[in-house]
Amino acid sequence: MLKDYPFTAVLVDGIRTPFLKSGTDYNDLMAYDLGRYAIQGLLARNAVDPSSIDRVIMGNVIQEVRTSNVARESALGAGIPNTVPAFTIALACISSNQAVASGVDLIRSGQAKIILAGGTETMSDIPVRFKKKFRQKVLEARKYKSPLDFLKFLKGLRPKDLLPELPAIAEFSTGETMGKSADRMAARFGVSRKDQDEFAMRSHHLAAKATQEGLLDDEIFPVKVPPKFSVVNNDNGFRSDTSIEKLAKLRPAFIKPHGTITAGNASFLTDGASASFIMEEQTALSLGLKPKAYLREYNFVSQDPKDELLLGPAYATPKVLDKMNLKLEDIDVFEIHEAFAGQVLAVLAALDSEKFTKESLNRDSKVGQIPMDKINTMGGSLSLGHPFGATGVRLVTTAANRLHLEGGRYALVTACAAGGQGHAIILERYQG
Repeated sequence: MLKDYPFTAVLVDGIRTPFLKSGTDYNDLMAYDLGRYAIQGLLARNAVDPSSIDRVIMGNVIQEVRTSNVARESALGAGIPNTVPAFTIALACISSNQAVASGVDLIRSGQAKIILAGGTETMSDIPVRFKKKFRQKVLEARKYKSPLDFLKFLKGLRPKDLLPELPAIAEFSTGETMGKSADRMAARFGVSRKDQDEFAMRSHHLAAKATQEGLLDDEIFPVKVPPKFSVVNNDNGFRSDTSIEKLAKLRPAFIKPHGTITAGNASFLTDGASASFIMEEQTALSLGLKPKAYLREYNFVSQDPKDELLLGPAYATPKVLDKMNLKLEDIDVFEIHEAFAGQVLAVLAALDSEKFTKESLNRDSKVGQIPMDKINTMGGSLSLGHPFGATGVRLVTTAANRLHLEGGRYALVTACAAGGQGHAIILERYQG
């Protein structure tokens, strides 16, 4: 059942840069650069006057202090007029999912007609700080006036205070890494190492097949990387030659020696950006643009970050289905964020579990089993990569494209995120 909103939000188009393994071709670029490339690609493909854009909203997680509002800097760098407001969202792995949702809300309420929603991330150049004591000394030194004052700088400093402080990878609230939490979650739902390796292999093989057959061409906009401006056309993280035998040789990465999460069945550090046009339906049609999909109901959820850190999709999926009065079997396309193979399989097991459904979802019957042949058929985050701030728009774009390729009506996009949060949104193929 559709709610009666004053205005209807549609996805007109979505693109992304090729997603690359960190430390490769984008090594010397900022998230700002990738963001503006994505925006420029979207503008190049759609006849939209940049001055008609009401808002630019972008997700970004690992922030560069020089471009703290990277949405604004990317927009300006891409040639969008300085009269167009822009803001950045940080919601871990679902940052650009929230960018899309915020755009939908602005359109439905009549506050905007054209939204550019996207995300950008680089893991090649993450901020590395000095220890707190050294930072305090540096700030204190701004007050020094004479050479003798600078002798105070050394007072109390120890050699270890000069060592760099790498960013924490553990959850702030629990002190546990996401990988360790995923390992525990896989064990809770009986997901074996073999199950995870098979799912990871599937993801890589599907990504390779989709790339070879040109199925991803519609969503990837090539990037010319300075200084030589060599052209990057495709993602470089998928491994077409991976096998169960190769994956089985990898050692546990988080819980040693008996854990099941490895480098082979986990997503890798990725650089990339995405951008999409979300518009009010009649506005899109008046510009001669044909939408790809209606953006229907969505929700965001939160649960215990200690024991259910990555289980958000299991909570978000039934809630968003209820909003539309739909069942799992009504959904033709599923795009599920693959942080870890074990996380995806645990979510699928939870949705098909009477025990979890009754105890955690307070429902009388289980949500059901999602057919594997409907899930991530062109690869996923395990193989394509996962630039934190950009993945959400990739998921939405891929889901819309798959609806048209496969002739389906409804798509469900869902993702987990750090902090024990999650998201789901339903798209409907545009047939007008």
